[in-house]
Amino acid sequence: MADIWVFVEEVDGVPSTLSLELLTKARELGDVTAIYLGSNEGAFSTLGEYGANAVLHADAGDRLPSGPVAAALADKAAADSPSLIIFGQAYTDRDIAGRLSTKLGRGVLSNASDVRLTDSGVETDHEIFGGSQIATAAMDGDTHIVLVRPKSFAAEPFDGGAPSVVGLDLPDVGASEATVTETHVEEREGPQLGDANVVVAGGRGLGAAESFDMVERIAKPLGAATGATRAIVDAGWVPYAKQVGQTGKTVKPDVYIAAGISGAMQHLVGMKDSATIIAINKDPDAPIFSVADLGVVGDVHKVLPQLIEALENR
Repeated sequence: MADIWVFVEEVDGVPSTLSLELLTKARELGDVTAIYLGSNEGAFSTLGEYGANAVLHADAGDRLPSGPVAAALADKAAADSPSLIIFGQAYTDRDIAGRLSTKLGRGVLSNASDVRLTDSGVETDHEIFGGSQIATAAMDGDTHIVLVRPKSFAAEPFDGGAPSVVGLDLPDVGASEATVTETHVEEREGPQLGDANVVVAGGRGLGAAESFDMVERIAKPLGAATGATRAIVDAGWVPYAKQVGQTGKTVKPDVYIAAGISGAMQHLVGMKDSATIIAINKDPDAPIFSVADLGVVGDVHKVLPQLIEALENR
């Protein structure tokens, strides 16, 4: 079988949800090795549950990991020639994948929504025109590098055994070497945006930064995460961590409530696959209604207070 490597980053002490999605897909393609970047050795059993037969364990400590990990993987890949190395469309993943591409002299197929091995190499699917069309890309040869969008696959465990574990030594990379001197974790309440079952998002139709409080008041009794469009993030109303869309987070909740969001293509790309979409907008021709399962044509400043009252009094 083909050898498939999957990059897995530790987040809050456990494998990221994105990496578990990738492991689920990878086990359909061949024998899976997880490249685990983190310090929690207790996570190895989780990697096995999601399909990893083996683990390459790298712990960067206080070093900026991208340069050392890419260098170590380049040496390992040159020796072992895996068929495919899968990364997620995330910050550390993209940094390592780009460096690894240069070291191996291989291209990167980025922002894929699906990946397949072929007799001659690899094929990937890519959503274009806001997801209305699918383009297929292909590369021949060996050791392909693919970046996959979040929420492209469902993370599903199976009856996998404990994987074998080998340490991945991280070399000194000279001028690329850097040390992390300080980290900042943004305070947050409620579920993470990328993992939430319900998301309530606001757009420029709210009118002012203070009006985002209505979004948060709706989210709280629903146990929902709050999201936003790029327009209000750029305006400084909410932090970037809440941005949904092509240059933000991709979400796929059971319910997505869009309040005062017109539905620009950039935003639709990040939320259109939600199971149920509820849109509230005073413009009956707003593009958001083209993907909505339920549309409310009305002023958010009149609709949202009534919804808040109903939720808080139920």
